[in-house]
Order: sequence, then structure tokens, then C-alpha cells
Amino acid sequence: MYKIFIRPILFCFDPEQVHHFTFSLIRFLNKIGFSSLFKALYCIEDKRLEREVFGLKFKNPVGLAAGFDKDAKLYKELSNFGFGFIEIGTLTPKAQPGNPKKRLFRLKEDSGIINRMGFNNGGVEEAVERLKKNKGVLIGGNIGKNKITPNEEAVKDYEICFEALFPYVDYFVVNVSSPNTPNLRELQDKEPLTKLLQTLQDLNNEKPATTSGAEKPKPILLKIAPDLTNEQLLDIIDIVKETKIAGVIATNTTIGREGLHSENQKETGGLSGKPLTKRSTEVIRFLSDKSNKAFPIIGVGGIHSAEDAIEKLEAGASLVQLYTGFIYEGPGLVKAINRKLLEKN
Repeated sequence: MYKIFIRPILFCFDPEQVHHFTFSLIRFLNKIGFSSLFKALYCIEDKRLEREVFGLKFKNPVGLAAGFDKDAKLYKELSNFGFGFIEIGTLTPKAQPGNPKKRLFRLKEDSGIINRMGFNNGGVEEAVERLKKNKGVLIGGNIGKNKITPNEEAVKDYEICFEALFPYVDYFVVNVSSPNTPNLRELQDKEPLTKLLQTLQDLNNEKPATTSGAEKPKPILLKIAPDLTNEQLLDIIDIVKETKIAGVIATNTTIGREGLHSENQKETGGLSGKPLTKRSTEVIRFLSDKSNKAFPIIGVGGIHSAEDAIEKLEAGASLVQLYTGFIYEGPGLVKAINRKLLEKN
């Protein structure tokens, strides 16, 4: 129904406006009692879908990637579509408007999206107030730096977000791979990245291990770009080993434009969706094989079918996340993946 009736209507309008409209609609429908219907339509509760990864128990391995619910405004309602976990953000210490509009573009012929949003968000403290109301949704906190913060001072921005979010998220994601914040990707170089991750891991390890578990160290993941060379990916493996962070999210959006057919293909920004399917899986497989499966990987990038998700899991991912596939295929994709996983059990 989504692809036949709803998507064609939504795709007639500006994608960023549609995003805000959809948020308002989902919130309204849940308020008037549709939450039970959404759960009945899309949620599959089955012990065989549960995964324990980096010390956390996920009710299923399909999550919503960061960028969709940047400000933690709709995590509860979105969980009703069957997701096993929701990643919020990217959040920065201070609120910022992001890049000038128009900054979000559909590539319909390629089943892709180009965005140059630029970490638009209301700031970490605003998100924290919403997360205080969370009851049972497993949340990842994706953190970044403000645009005006120079790279040599970036560590402090990540520290601020880490400390503010610590009591309210289940795991952290360090985002240094977005192409839409000037010079951010320079932080992926071995020396600054090691310093950043080690600083956060030191803060993490200082947390007391209480009996309630409220303050014990939490998993820290690194989100990487699909545009890294094999040599850079080997550096990532070394950095994960050295800093002892929990794992990697592979991958963020790409600056590549190979093989595109859509009229918006020359827009600047990060490309996501089907054009990323193959490369993100290659990165997952490389990291998994070269590290001898030394750490968990969350696979994201171009998952538009249950088969795409299975391919990433078989390549070495422990969990997967959706973003563009969720927009193009609808919430039924979450259920389709979980059904396919049960069939394979």
C-alpha cells in the first residue's frame, strides 16, 4: 500500500517538508490510538530475532539509522514500526540550523537521496529533555561537533555531548564521517581519530560500575565513510583495537557519484540509498575479514530489501540499520527483514 498509494503522493513535494509533515502525522496518529495498529501491522515479537551485541540485548537486529530522528522527537512512535533500536542525532553541543535550504534531494531513478543537511539539530540538552521520558526503547546517541568549532577543538564538543547523553542512551556513535560539515572527515585520520576515541573511552571507563548498571561504561561505536581506502580501513581496525571501542558502523553516506541517472546527481552532499548498497557491503566484509571478526559491525547503506539486509549480515554485520530504504520502501521493510531472518532460522 505504501509504495502504491502513499509514496507517490509524498514524492510530489519537497523532501524536507515531507519529512516534517510525516513526523507530525505519525505523532498525531499515535496520539489518537493508532500505535496499537502500527504494532500489530509491523512488529514481530520472537525470541529467535533477539541479538546480544556489545553487551546489549536487541529485540531484533533491524534499527533506524541516525539522521531520521535527529532531535529524539519521535523515537517512541518510530519504534512502533518494528525497529529493534533507534539511533538519534547527529547531536551537537549547541543548536545549529545546518546548511542553507534546499539541502535534501531525491534521486528517484536511482532509489537514492543526496543530503547536505549539515548537522541541523536543536542541541544536545534539548534532546536530553525528551530522552528523559523514554520507557523501554533501546537508543543510540550519535554525536558530532558544531560547524563553528575548529577541528583542533573538536574533542571538547564530543565530550560535552557524551557527558550530557550518557545517562539516557544505550550506546554512542562518534560521527566523523559526514561530508556535510566542513573538514569533519579530516578527523578520520589516524592520529586525531585515535585521540578523540581514546578521550571518550577514558571518560567512559571512569564511570563507576553500579549495581543498577546506570553508570557503567557504555559501548562506543565509530561511524565511518564508505570512501575510505583499504589502507585507511586497516587503520580503522588498528584504532578500534588500540582504543578498545565497541565496534564500527559501516557506512555513512558517500561523496561518490558513479553510475547515477537522476537529474539531481550533481548536487553536493552525501549520497545514500541503492547506489551505496554494494560499497557498504564491501566495507563490512573487509573489516570483518581483515580483523578476524574482532569487533561487531552495524551494517547500513542501501538496504532496500530483506535480501540486502541478509547480505550485510552474512558479510559480517551483527546488526543493520535503515534510512533511505525506509523512505523508499516504507515500514513494511522492517517486517520483511525480520520475517526473512525467521525463515532462515
